[in-house]
Amino acid sequence: MDKNQKRREGRQIRHLRVRRKVMGTADKPRLTIFRSLSNVYCQLVDDEKGQTLCAASTLTAEIKQKLGEKRGNVKASEAVGETIAKLATAKGIKKVCFDRAGYKYHGRVKALAEAARKAGLEF
Repeated sequence: MDKNQKRREGRQIRHLRVRRKVMGTADKPRLTIFRSLSNVYCQLVDDEKGQTLCAASTLTAEIKQKLGEKRGNVKASEAVGETIAKLATAKGIKKVCFDRAGYKYHGRVKALAEAARKAGLEF
């Protein structure tokens, strides 16, 4: 087992631990994120119905055009956070529960969360 595989498995274990406690509803959906080396993705999920309410990522045309080639950094995460907050408020969602998906709360994850808070989401 190499170093990267241990890191991936550790994140998956942390993610499962968080998922046992965090549950999204129609009133308060779960804001979940995924970060790859080159992109950041987030979505609002209603776990009771098992459906995604809205989603945003650095691959969205609006964000992609604004950022250009550099889409895996903190600035890109802030743009995704602002976009998901705008989409949520358009659907009448103000409160969410944050699912960091086993990632440490710093860097891109923290930037996305703080940008979403700044744009009007409460969590």
